[in-house]
Amino acid sequence: MVAQNAPTLDSAPETDAGGGPAAKLPPEGGFDDEGLRSTTATSDASPTKPVDESKMNLTSKALRPFVIISTSYLLFTVTDGAIRMIVLLHAYSKSFSALEVAVMFTLYELAGVFTNLLAGMAGARWGIKCTLISGLTLQLFSYGLLFAWDDGWDKSTSIVFVTVAQMFAGIAKDLTKLGGKTVTKLVTPEEQETRLFRLVSLITGWKNSLKGVGYFLGSALLSVSYFTALSVMMGLVALAMPWAIFGLDGTLGTAKKKNAGWKEIFVLDNRNLNVLSLARLFLFASRDFWFEVPLPFFLRSPGCDGLGTDMCASDADCSRGAVCGLEEGYCTNGNAGVDAAGGIDRVVVGAFLGGYIILYGQVQSWTPQLVTGPLGQTPPNKLTEVLWGMLNCLPTLIMYFVMTFGSAFANYDLPGMTGWLISTIVFFAIIFAVNSSIHSFLVVNYAKTDKLAKSVGFYYMSNAMGRLMGTIGSGVLFTYVGDYVSDTAGYDNTAGMAACFLAGTVSSLLAAVITSWIDDDKGGLQCGPCVCRKPVEPEEEDDDDDDDDEVADEEEKGVEAPVTMT
Repeated sequence: MVAQNAPTLDSAPETDAGGGPAAKLPPEGGFDDEGLRSTTATSDASPTKPVDESKMNLTSKALRPFVIISTSYLLFTVTDGAIRMIVLLHAYSKSFSALEVAVMFTLYELAGVFTNLLAGMAGARWGIKCTLISGLTLQLFSYGLLFAWDDGWDKSTSIVFVTVAQMFAGIAKDLTKLGGKTVTKLVTPEEQETRLFRLVSLITGWKNSLKGVGYFLGSALLSVSYFTALSVMMGLVALAMPWAIFGLDGTLGTAKKKNAGWKEIFVLDNRNLNVLSLARLFLFASRDFWFEVPLPFFLRSPGCDGLGTDMCASDADCSRGAVCGLEEGYCTNGNAGVDAAGGIDRVVVGAFLGGYIILYGQVQSWTPQLVTGPLGQTPPNKLTEVLWGMLNCLPTLIMYFVMTFGSAFANYDLPGMTGWLISTIVFFAIIFAVNSSIHSFLVVNYAKTDKLAKSVGFYYMSNAMGRLMGTIGSGVLFTYVGDYVSDTAGYDNTAGMAACFLAGTVSSLLAAVITSWIDDDKGGLQCGPCVCRKPVEPEEEDDDDDDDDEVADEEEKGVEAPVTMT
C-alpha cells in the first residue's frame, strides 16, 4: 500500500492504541474549516475530557463532504441508469439493431476513457467540487439534447445525434464518479484500512443499487412517454446541484504540494495500480460483453414461431413480443434485427436488469461483513481478487454451454430458459459484486493520497475502456453470430447471446491472470478456517548470515577469510 496524508494536512494525524485517530481534541476545536484534523496543537495544550471516537467522527465536519458528495453521486446514479434504458428501449422500438445501439453508446464509453484521465488531473488541480458540479451540469445538458430526438429522422442521423448526446452523459458520469470514489479515503485515517474497505464498499454498493432503480424507473417512465421519462430524470439531477455548489470546499481533493500536469498524468510510476487498471479493463468487459446491450435485446425479442406465417388483425393475435404487420396481415418481429427469446414487456425488462444491479449493489455493500470478513479476507489483497476473479468465470461459462448444447434453448422452452437465465445472472451478480468491491478497495489503497484524484482517474479510465470493448464487441457478436431466419423474423440470436457469454468468460479469466502480477502478497490468503497461502513475513537482516556469506565468497576465491569474533 502507498498511503499519504489527506491533501490539506502537513503531518500525519495522531493515533490511539487501536490505530484510529486520537480522541484528544486540539485547543482550537479539533477540526479546521475543511473538517480535517488541525495540526496547530502545541505540546503544552491542556488535557481535555476524553471524547467517544465514533460520536466525534460522526458529528465532525470531516464527514460533511462525504455526505454531500455521496448524496449527489447517488442521485446522479439513478439518472445514469435511467438514460441507458430510455435510449436503448426507445431505439429498440424504432427497429435499431443491437450493433446500432452499441454504436450509440460508443462515445458514452469512449468519453469515459479520456474523461477519467483528465478528470484525475482536474480533480488534483481544481478539486472535487469542480468536477462534481461540472458532471451534474453536463448530465442536464445531455438529457436536454435527447428531447430533440425526432422519430422522423433516418437511422444514420438518429445514430449520430444520440451518440453525441450520450457522449456528454458519459463525460458527466465519470466527472461525478471521481468525487464519489475519492472522498472515502479523504475522510478515513490511513491506518484504518478495514474501515476504508467498508466505506468504499458501502458507497459503491448503494451507487449500483440506485443505478438499478434508475434502470427500472427509466423503462417504467418510458411506458408513460419518452418526454416524461426525460423530464423526471432532469429533476433528480437538479435536486443535487445546490448541495454541491454551496456545501463543499473548493480545495477538497487537490494535490497538497504540486498541481498535476500533463507530464505527470503519463508517468506510470505506481506499478500495482497500473496492473490493477489493466485487470479492471477485462473485469468490466466480462460483464458488458453480454449485459448492457445483448441481454435486453434478447429478453425483448419474440420467438421465431409464427412470425411471417400466423395471420393477424391486431397485436393481440400474435405471440408475446411480436406485432401485427397490418399491411401484410401477418405477425412480425417489431425489431427485425433480432429474434431470440420471449418478447418480454419493456417494463419487465427494466425490472429484470434493475433487479440484477440492485442485487449486485447490495452484495457489494455488504461484502466486508458477509463475505470477505467471515472468510478472513478483510482487508483484501491481490490473492483475494485472483480467487474471486477465477470464480467469476463460472456463471458465464455455464451459460454458454447451456445455450449452445442445452435443450431448453433449442426447443424454445420458455420456463426452462427463464430459470437458467435468472439463476446464472444471480450467481454472476453475487460473484461480480465481490470482485468489484475488492477492486474498489484496492484502487484507493494503492493510490497516493495527495495525488488521489489523479491516481483514481487513471484507474477508472481503464474501467471505461473495458466497458467500451465489451459494448462494441457485444453488438458485433449478438448481431452477426447466428443464422438469418427471414425478413419478418430477423436473426436467431440465441447463438449470438451464447457467444457473448463466452467472450465474458475469456475476459474474466484474463482479469484474474493479470491481477496475479500485482506485488501484494504480504497478507496471504485465507478461506475461513483454511489457510490457502501463508502471509509473507518481512525479511530481517542477520549479521551472522552476512558474515557467513562473506566467508563463503572468500573461500570460493581461494582467499583465506578473516575470522570474525562474536
